[in-house]
Amino acid sequence: MNSKETNTWTTLSEEVRYESPWIKVTQYDVINPAGNPSVYGVVSFKNKAIGILPLDKDNNTWLVGQWRYPLKQYSWEICEGGGPHNEDPLESAKRELKEETGLIAGRYIELCRMHTSNSVSDEYAILYVARDLEQSESEPEETEDLQIKKVSFAEAFRMVMDGEITDSLSMVAILKAHILIAKGLI
Repeated sequence: MNSKETNTWTTLSEEVRYESPWIKVTQYDVINPAGNPSVYGVVSFKNKAIGILPLDKDNNTWLVGQWRYPLKQYSWEICEGGGPHNEDPLESAKRELKEETGLIAGRYIELCRMHTSNSVSDEYAILYVARDLEQSESEPEETEDLQIKKVSFAEAFRMVMDGEITDSLSMVAILKAHILIAKGLI
């Protein structure tokens, strides 16, 4: 590790300022890399973010639409949810896919692992492609008022490129899958 890759922040104190079942906000009093006192706030997530891009044999996918309260707008996304830190992320992916779409996949391919907003959050996401799909009944949670639509993967890609899909997990999954599909890898 070179000297630019070492921690140049000093933590003086920390205080939890807010906590809910989903997140915790901690304020840190710090000395920043320039040697000056500062404050840093970090949002810690109580679950891993899980995203699943289902693709059938004809490369159709299912998008989930819902009102996103923080954005005050409707959002089309891949299937997403939270997985407890102590649970196998693949088990979380299977549960979320069934809950939101009613789909059961025979095969999962891990697309990537990513930090969603590392300047203010420790949220960590794992994204999958789900293949060999079978339809069953969905089981949404009470906080989910979902609309599900089946579209071609080409349409989902167009929606990302045209700014109709702006959710980060969805964009990364669709763009990476687009590249892997073109290379014949998924």
